[in-house]
Amino acid sequence: MFRIVLSAVAMLALTQATAADPTATFVSASTVELENPHDLKLSPDGKYLLVSDVGNNRVAILDPDSLAMVGEFGADHQSGTHDVDFDNHGRVYVADTHNNRVTIYAMDGTAVTLTGELSKRIRGPEGVLAHANGRIYVAGAWSGNVVAYAAGKVVAELRGLSSPHDLEATANGDIWLADAGNNRMLLLSADLEIKRELKGAPYNFNGVRYQDVLSDGTVIAADKNSHTVKFIAEDGTLLLVLGDGKAGKGPGKFTTPEGVEVRGDTLWISDSGNDRIVKYRFNLN
Repeated sequence: MFRIVLSAVAMLALTQATAADPTATFVSASTVELENPHDLKLSPDGKYLLVSDVGNNRVAILDPDSLAMVGEFGADHQSGTHDVDFDNHGRVYVADTHNNRVTIYAMDGTAVTLTGELSKRIRGPEGVLAHANGRIYVAGAWSGNVVAYAAGKVVAELRGLSSPHDLEATANGDIWLADAGNNRMLLLSADLEIKRELKGAPYNFNGVRYQDVLSDGTVIAADKNSHTVKFIAEDGTLLLVLGDGKAGKGPGKFTTPEGVEVRGDTLWISDSGNDRIVKYRFNLN
């Protein structure tokens, strides 16, 4: 009988050789007419991909598979539409930025009805989160704050930010905030207390904008001015960077990307400077 004994160095080399590196593969790109699309969100039933179409002052409704447009709303009353989210009741919340408010809609298929708005203590809202706790969190990019609403009333506020953008909840109810003007990501409690900061190397954020959070805690963030999309593990490890840091168009290239949405192993990105939505498949194992 022969016995093989591997040194610690050899074992490490074998592990590195057999471990799969994270990958993301280009699938397709939209051809519909969009102008500077920003954040995007799947409807709760997964049938529709809602896109904040900033330059057209509307929410464009796309088929998430074909990326064809199947509807739209808001162009008659929105101005500078930046973000969109759904609450647990299927209501739609839209950051109507240039009108200094968040508009609220009831949605039936692709038909929507305006039902209300939030506007207290915010200017230029560019991020909105309908949290599972029932609160609505809004990032005021122009007012440099995040405000939490409950039943339409302000119940918490975080000030001293610089052009804050997207807010996304983690599995345990914490909230990731893209503090874009400070080139950092902040992990907040539901009461808007700062728990953690991601800044500097290895992330090197340059205008980080919108993001999504996977069930395992991985954050996928669009880093606008570096023309990249960054995957960050829950422990802070930088797992993968899509894009070479230069503005471009084509598989693996972006120009000022803004929005991110994930379902399973599918990733949709607003390639904003190229006025399109791109779809990727990724594997982080």
